[in-house]
Amino acid sequence: MKANVVTEKTNLHPRNKHKFGYDFNELIHTYPELKQHVFINEHGIETVNFSNPESVKALNKALLMADYDMQNWDIPQDYLCPPIPGRTDYIHYIADLLASTNNEIIPDGENVVGLDIGIGANCIYPILGNSLYQWSFVGTDIDENAIQNCKKIIEQNPKLIDAISLQLQVDSRFIFKNIILPEDKFAFTICNPPFHNSAAEATKSSIRKVNNLENTRTKSPILNFGGQNAELWCDGGEIGFITQMIYESAKYPMQVLWFTTLVSKKDNLSSIYKTLNKVSAVTIKTIDMAQGQKTSRIVAWTFLSEKQQKEWKF
Repeated sequence: MKANVVTEKTNLHPRNKHKFGYDFNELIHTYPELKQHVFINEHGIETVNFSNPESVKALNKALLMADYDMQNWDIPQDYLCPPIPGRTDYIHYIADLLASTNNEIIPDGENVVGLDIGIGANCIYPILGNSLYQWSFVGTDIDENAIQNCKKIIEQNPKLIDAISLQLQVDSRFIFKNIILPEDKFAFTICNPPFHNSAAEATKSSIRKVNNLENTRTKSPILNFGGQNAELWCDGGEIGFITQMIYESAKYPMQVLWFTTLVSKKDNLSSIYKTLNKVSAVTIKTIDMAQGQKTSRIVAWTFLSEKQQKEWKF
C-alpha cells in the first residue's frame, strides 16, 4: 500500500517573528557588540555582512538573547553557525505537524519530547523549541567537542538544565541505535543532515555560497556559517544519511510519532519517497520552506495509523 503524500507550499512561517526582518536597534540594545557589524547596504537597508563568520555569530547571539530568553550563547571557531530564521521555521512546522493529530491544538510543555539528531555545537533546535513551546529535548552527536559546548550553553542558561539532555552517539555508523531505548517515546525527531559527500564537495559549495553573497569570485572560502566535518559531509552525502535514517526508523515504529528531516536537494525526494514506501511508512508529508536564496523542505513520516496518531499522549 502506498503512503499518503502531502505537499504544503510556503515562505517564512506565519508565526516566525523574523519574517519582517531584524530590528537592529533592539538587537544592539540587547547585545551592544553587534553594533560594529551593522552597516547600511547600497539599497539603504541595515544589515550585516553574511559572508563574515564573526558578523553572523554576533547576529545570532543578539537574536538568541533578545528573542529566545538566552543569557549567553557561543560556539567554538569553525563550527556551524546556523541562520536563526530558517531553524525557527522548522520548529514552527513541527508544532503544526503535532497539532494536525491533536485537534489542531499545538501541544506545549515539557512532556513533548523531541530528539535532535546531530545537535552540533550550537544546540539551536532545543533552544528554539524550548523557548517557543517549552518542549524538552534529547540532543545527540558523534562529535564529543560539540556535545561539550552544548553542555556549556545549557549550564550558562539555567532554564535549559532540566529541558535538554545530551547523548554522545558512540558508533558513527548508526543514527537511532544506542540512542532510542526501549522505554523512550519521542513526539518527533529533528535533523539537519550533512549535505555533502566529501570535504571537497563541501568546500566547493562554500565558495559558491560566499560568491553569491558578495557577487565576487573567491577560491578560498571563509565558512560564514562554519561547519565541522560531521556537520557538513558524510559518506553517501545527504541521501546516504537520510536513507540510513529511514531504514533505522522502521525499527522504532511505535516509539516516535513523527520522524522528520531537512532535505536540501530536491532531486533526492523521489529516492526518499521510494525508501519510505519500502519500509511501509503510513503517512509521508513534505513541507516546503524558503528563506532568501535558499529553498529547502522538511520530509516527515510516521508508522502509526491515523487512529494511533490521534491517541498519542503528549
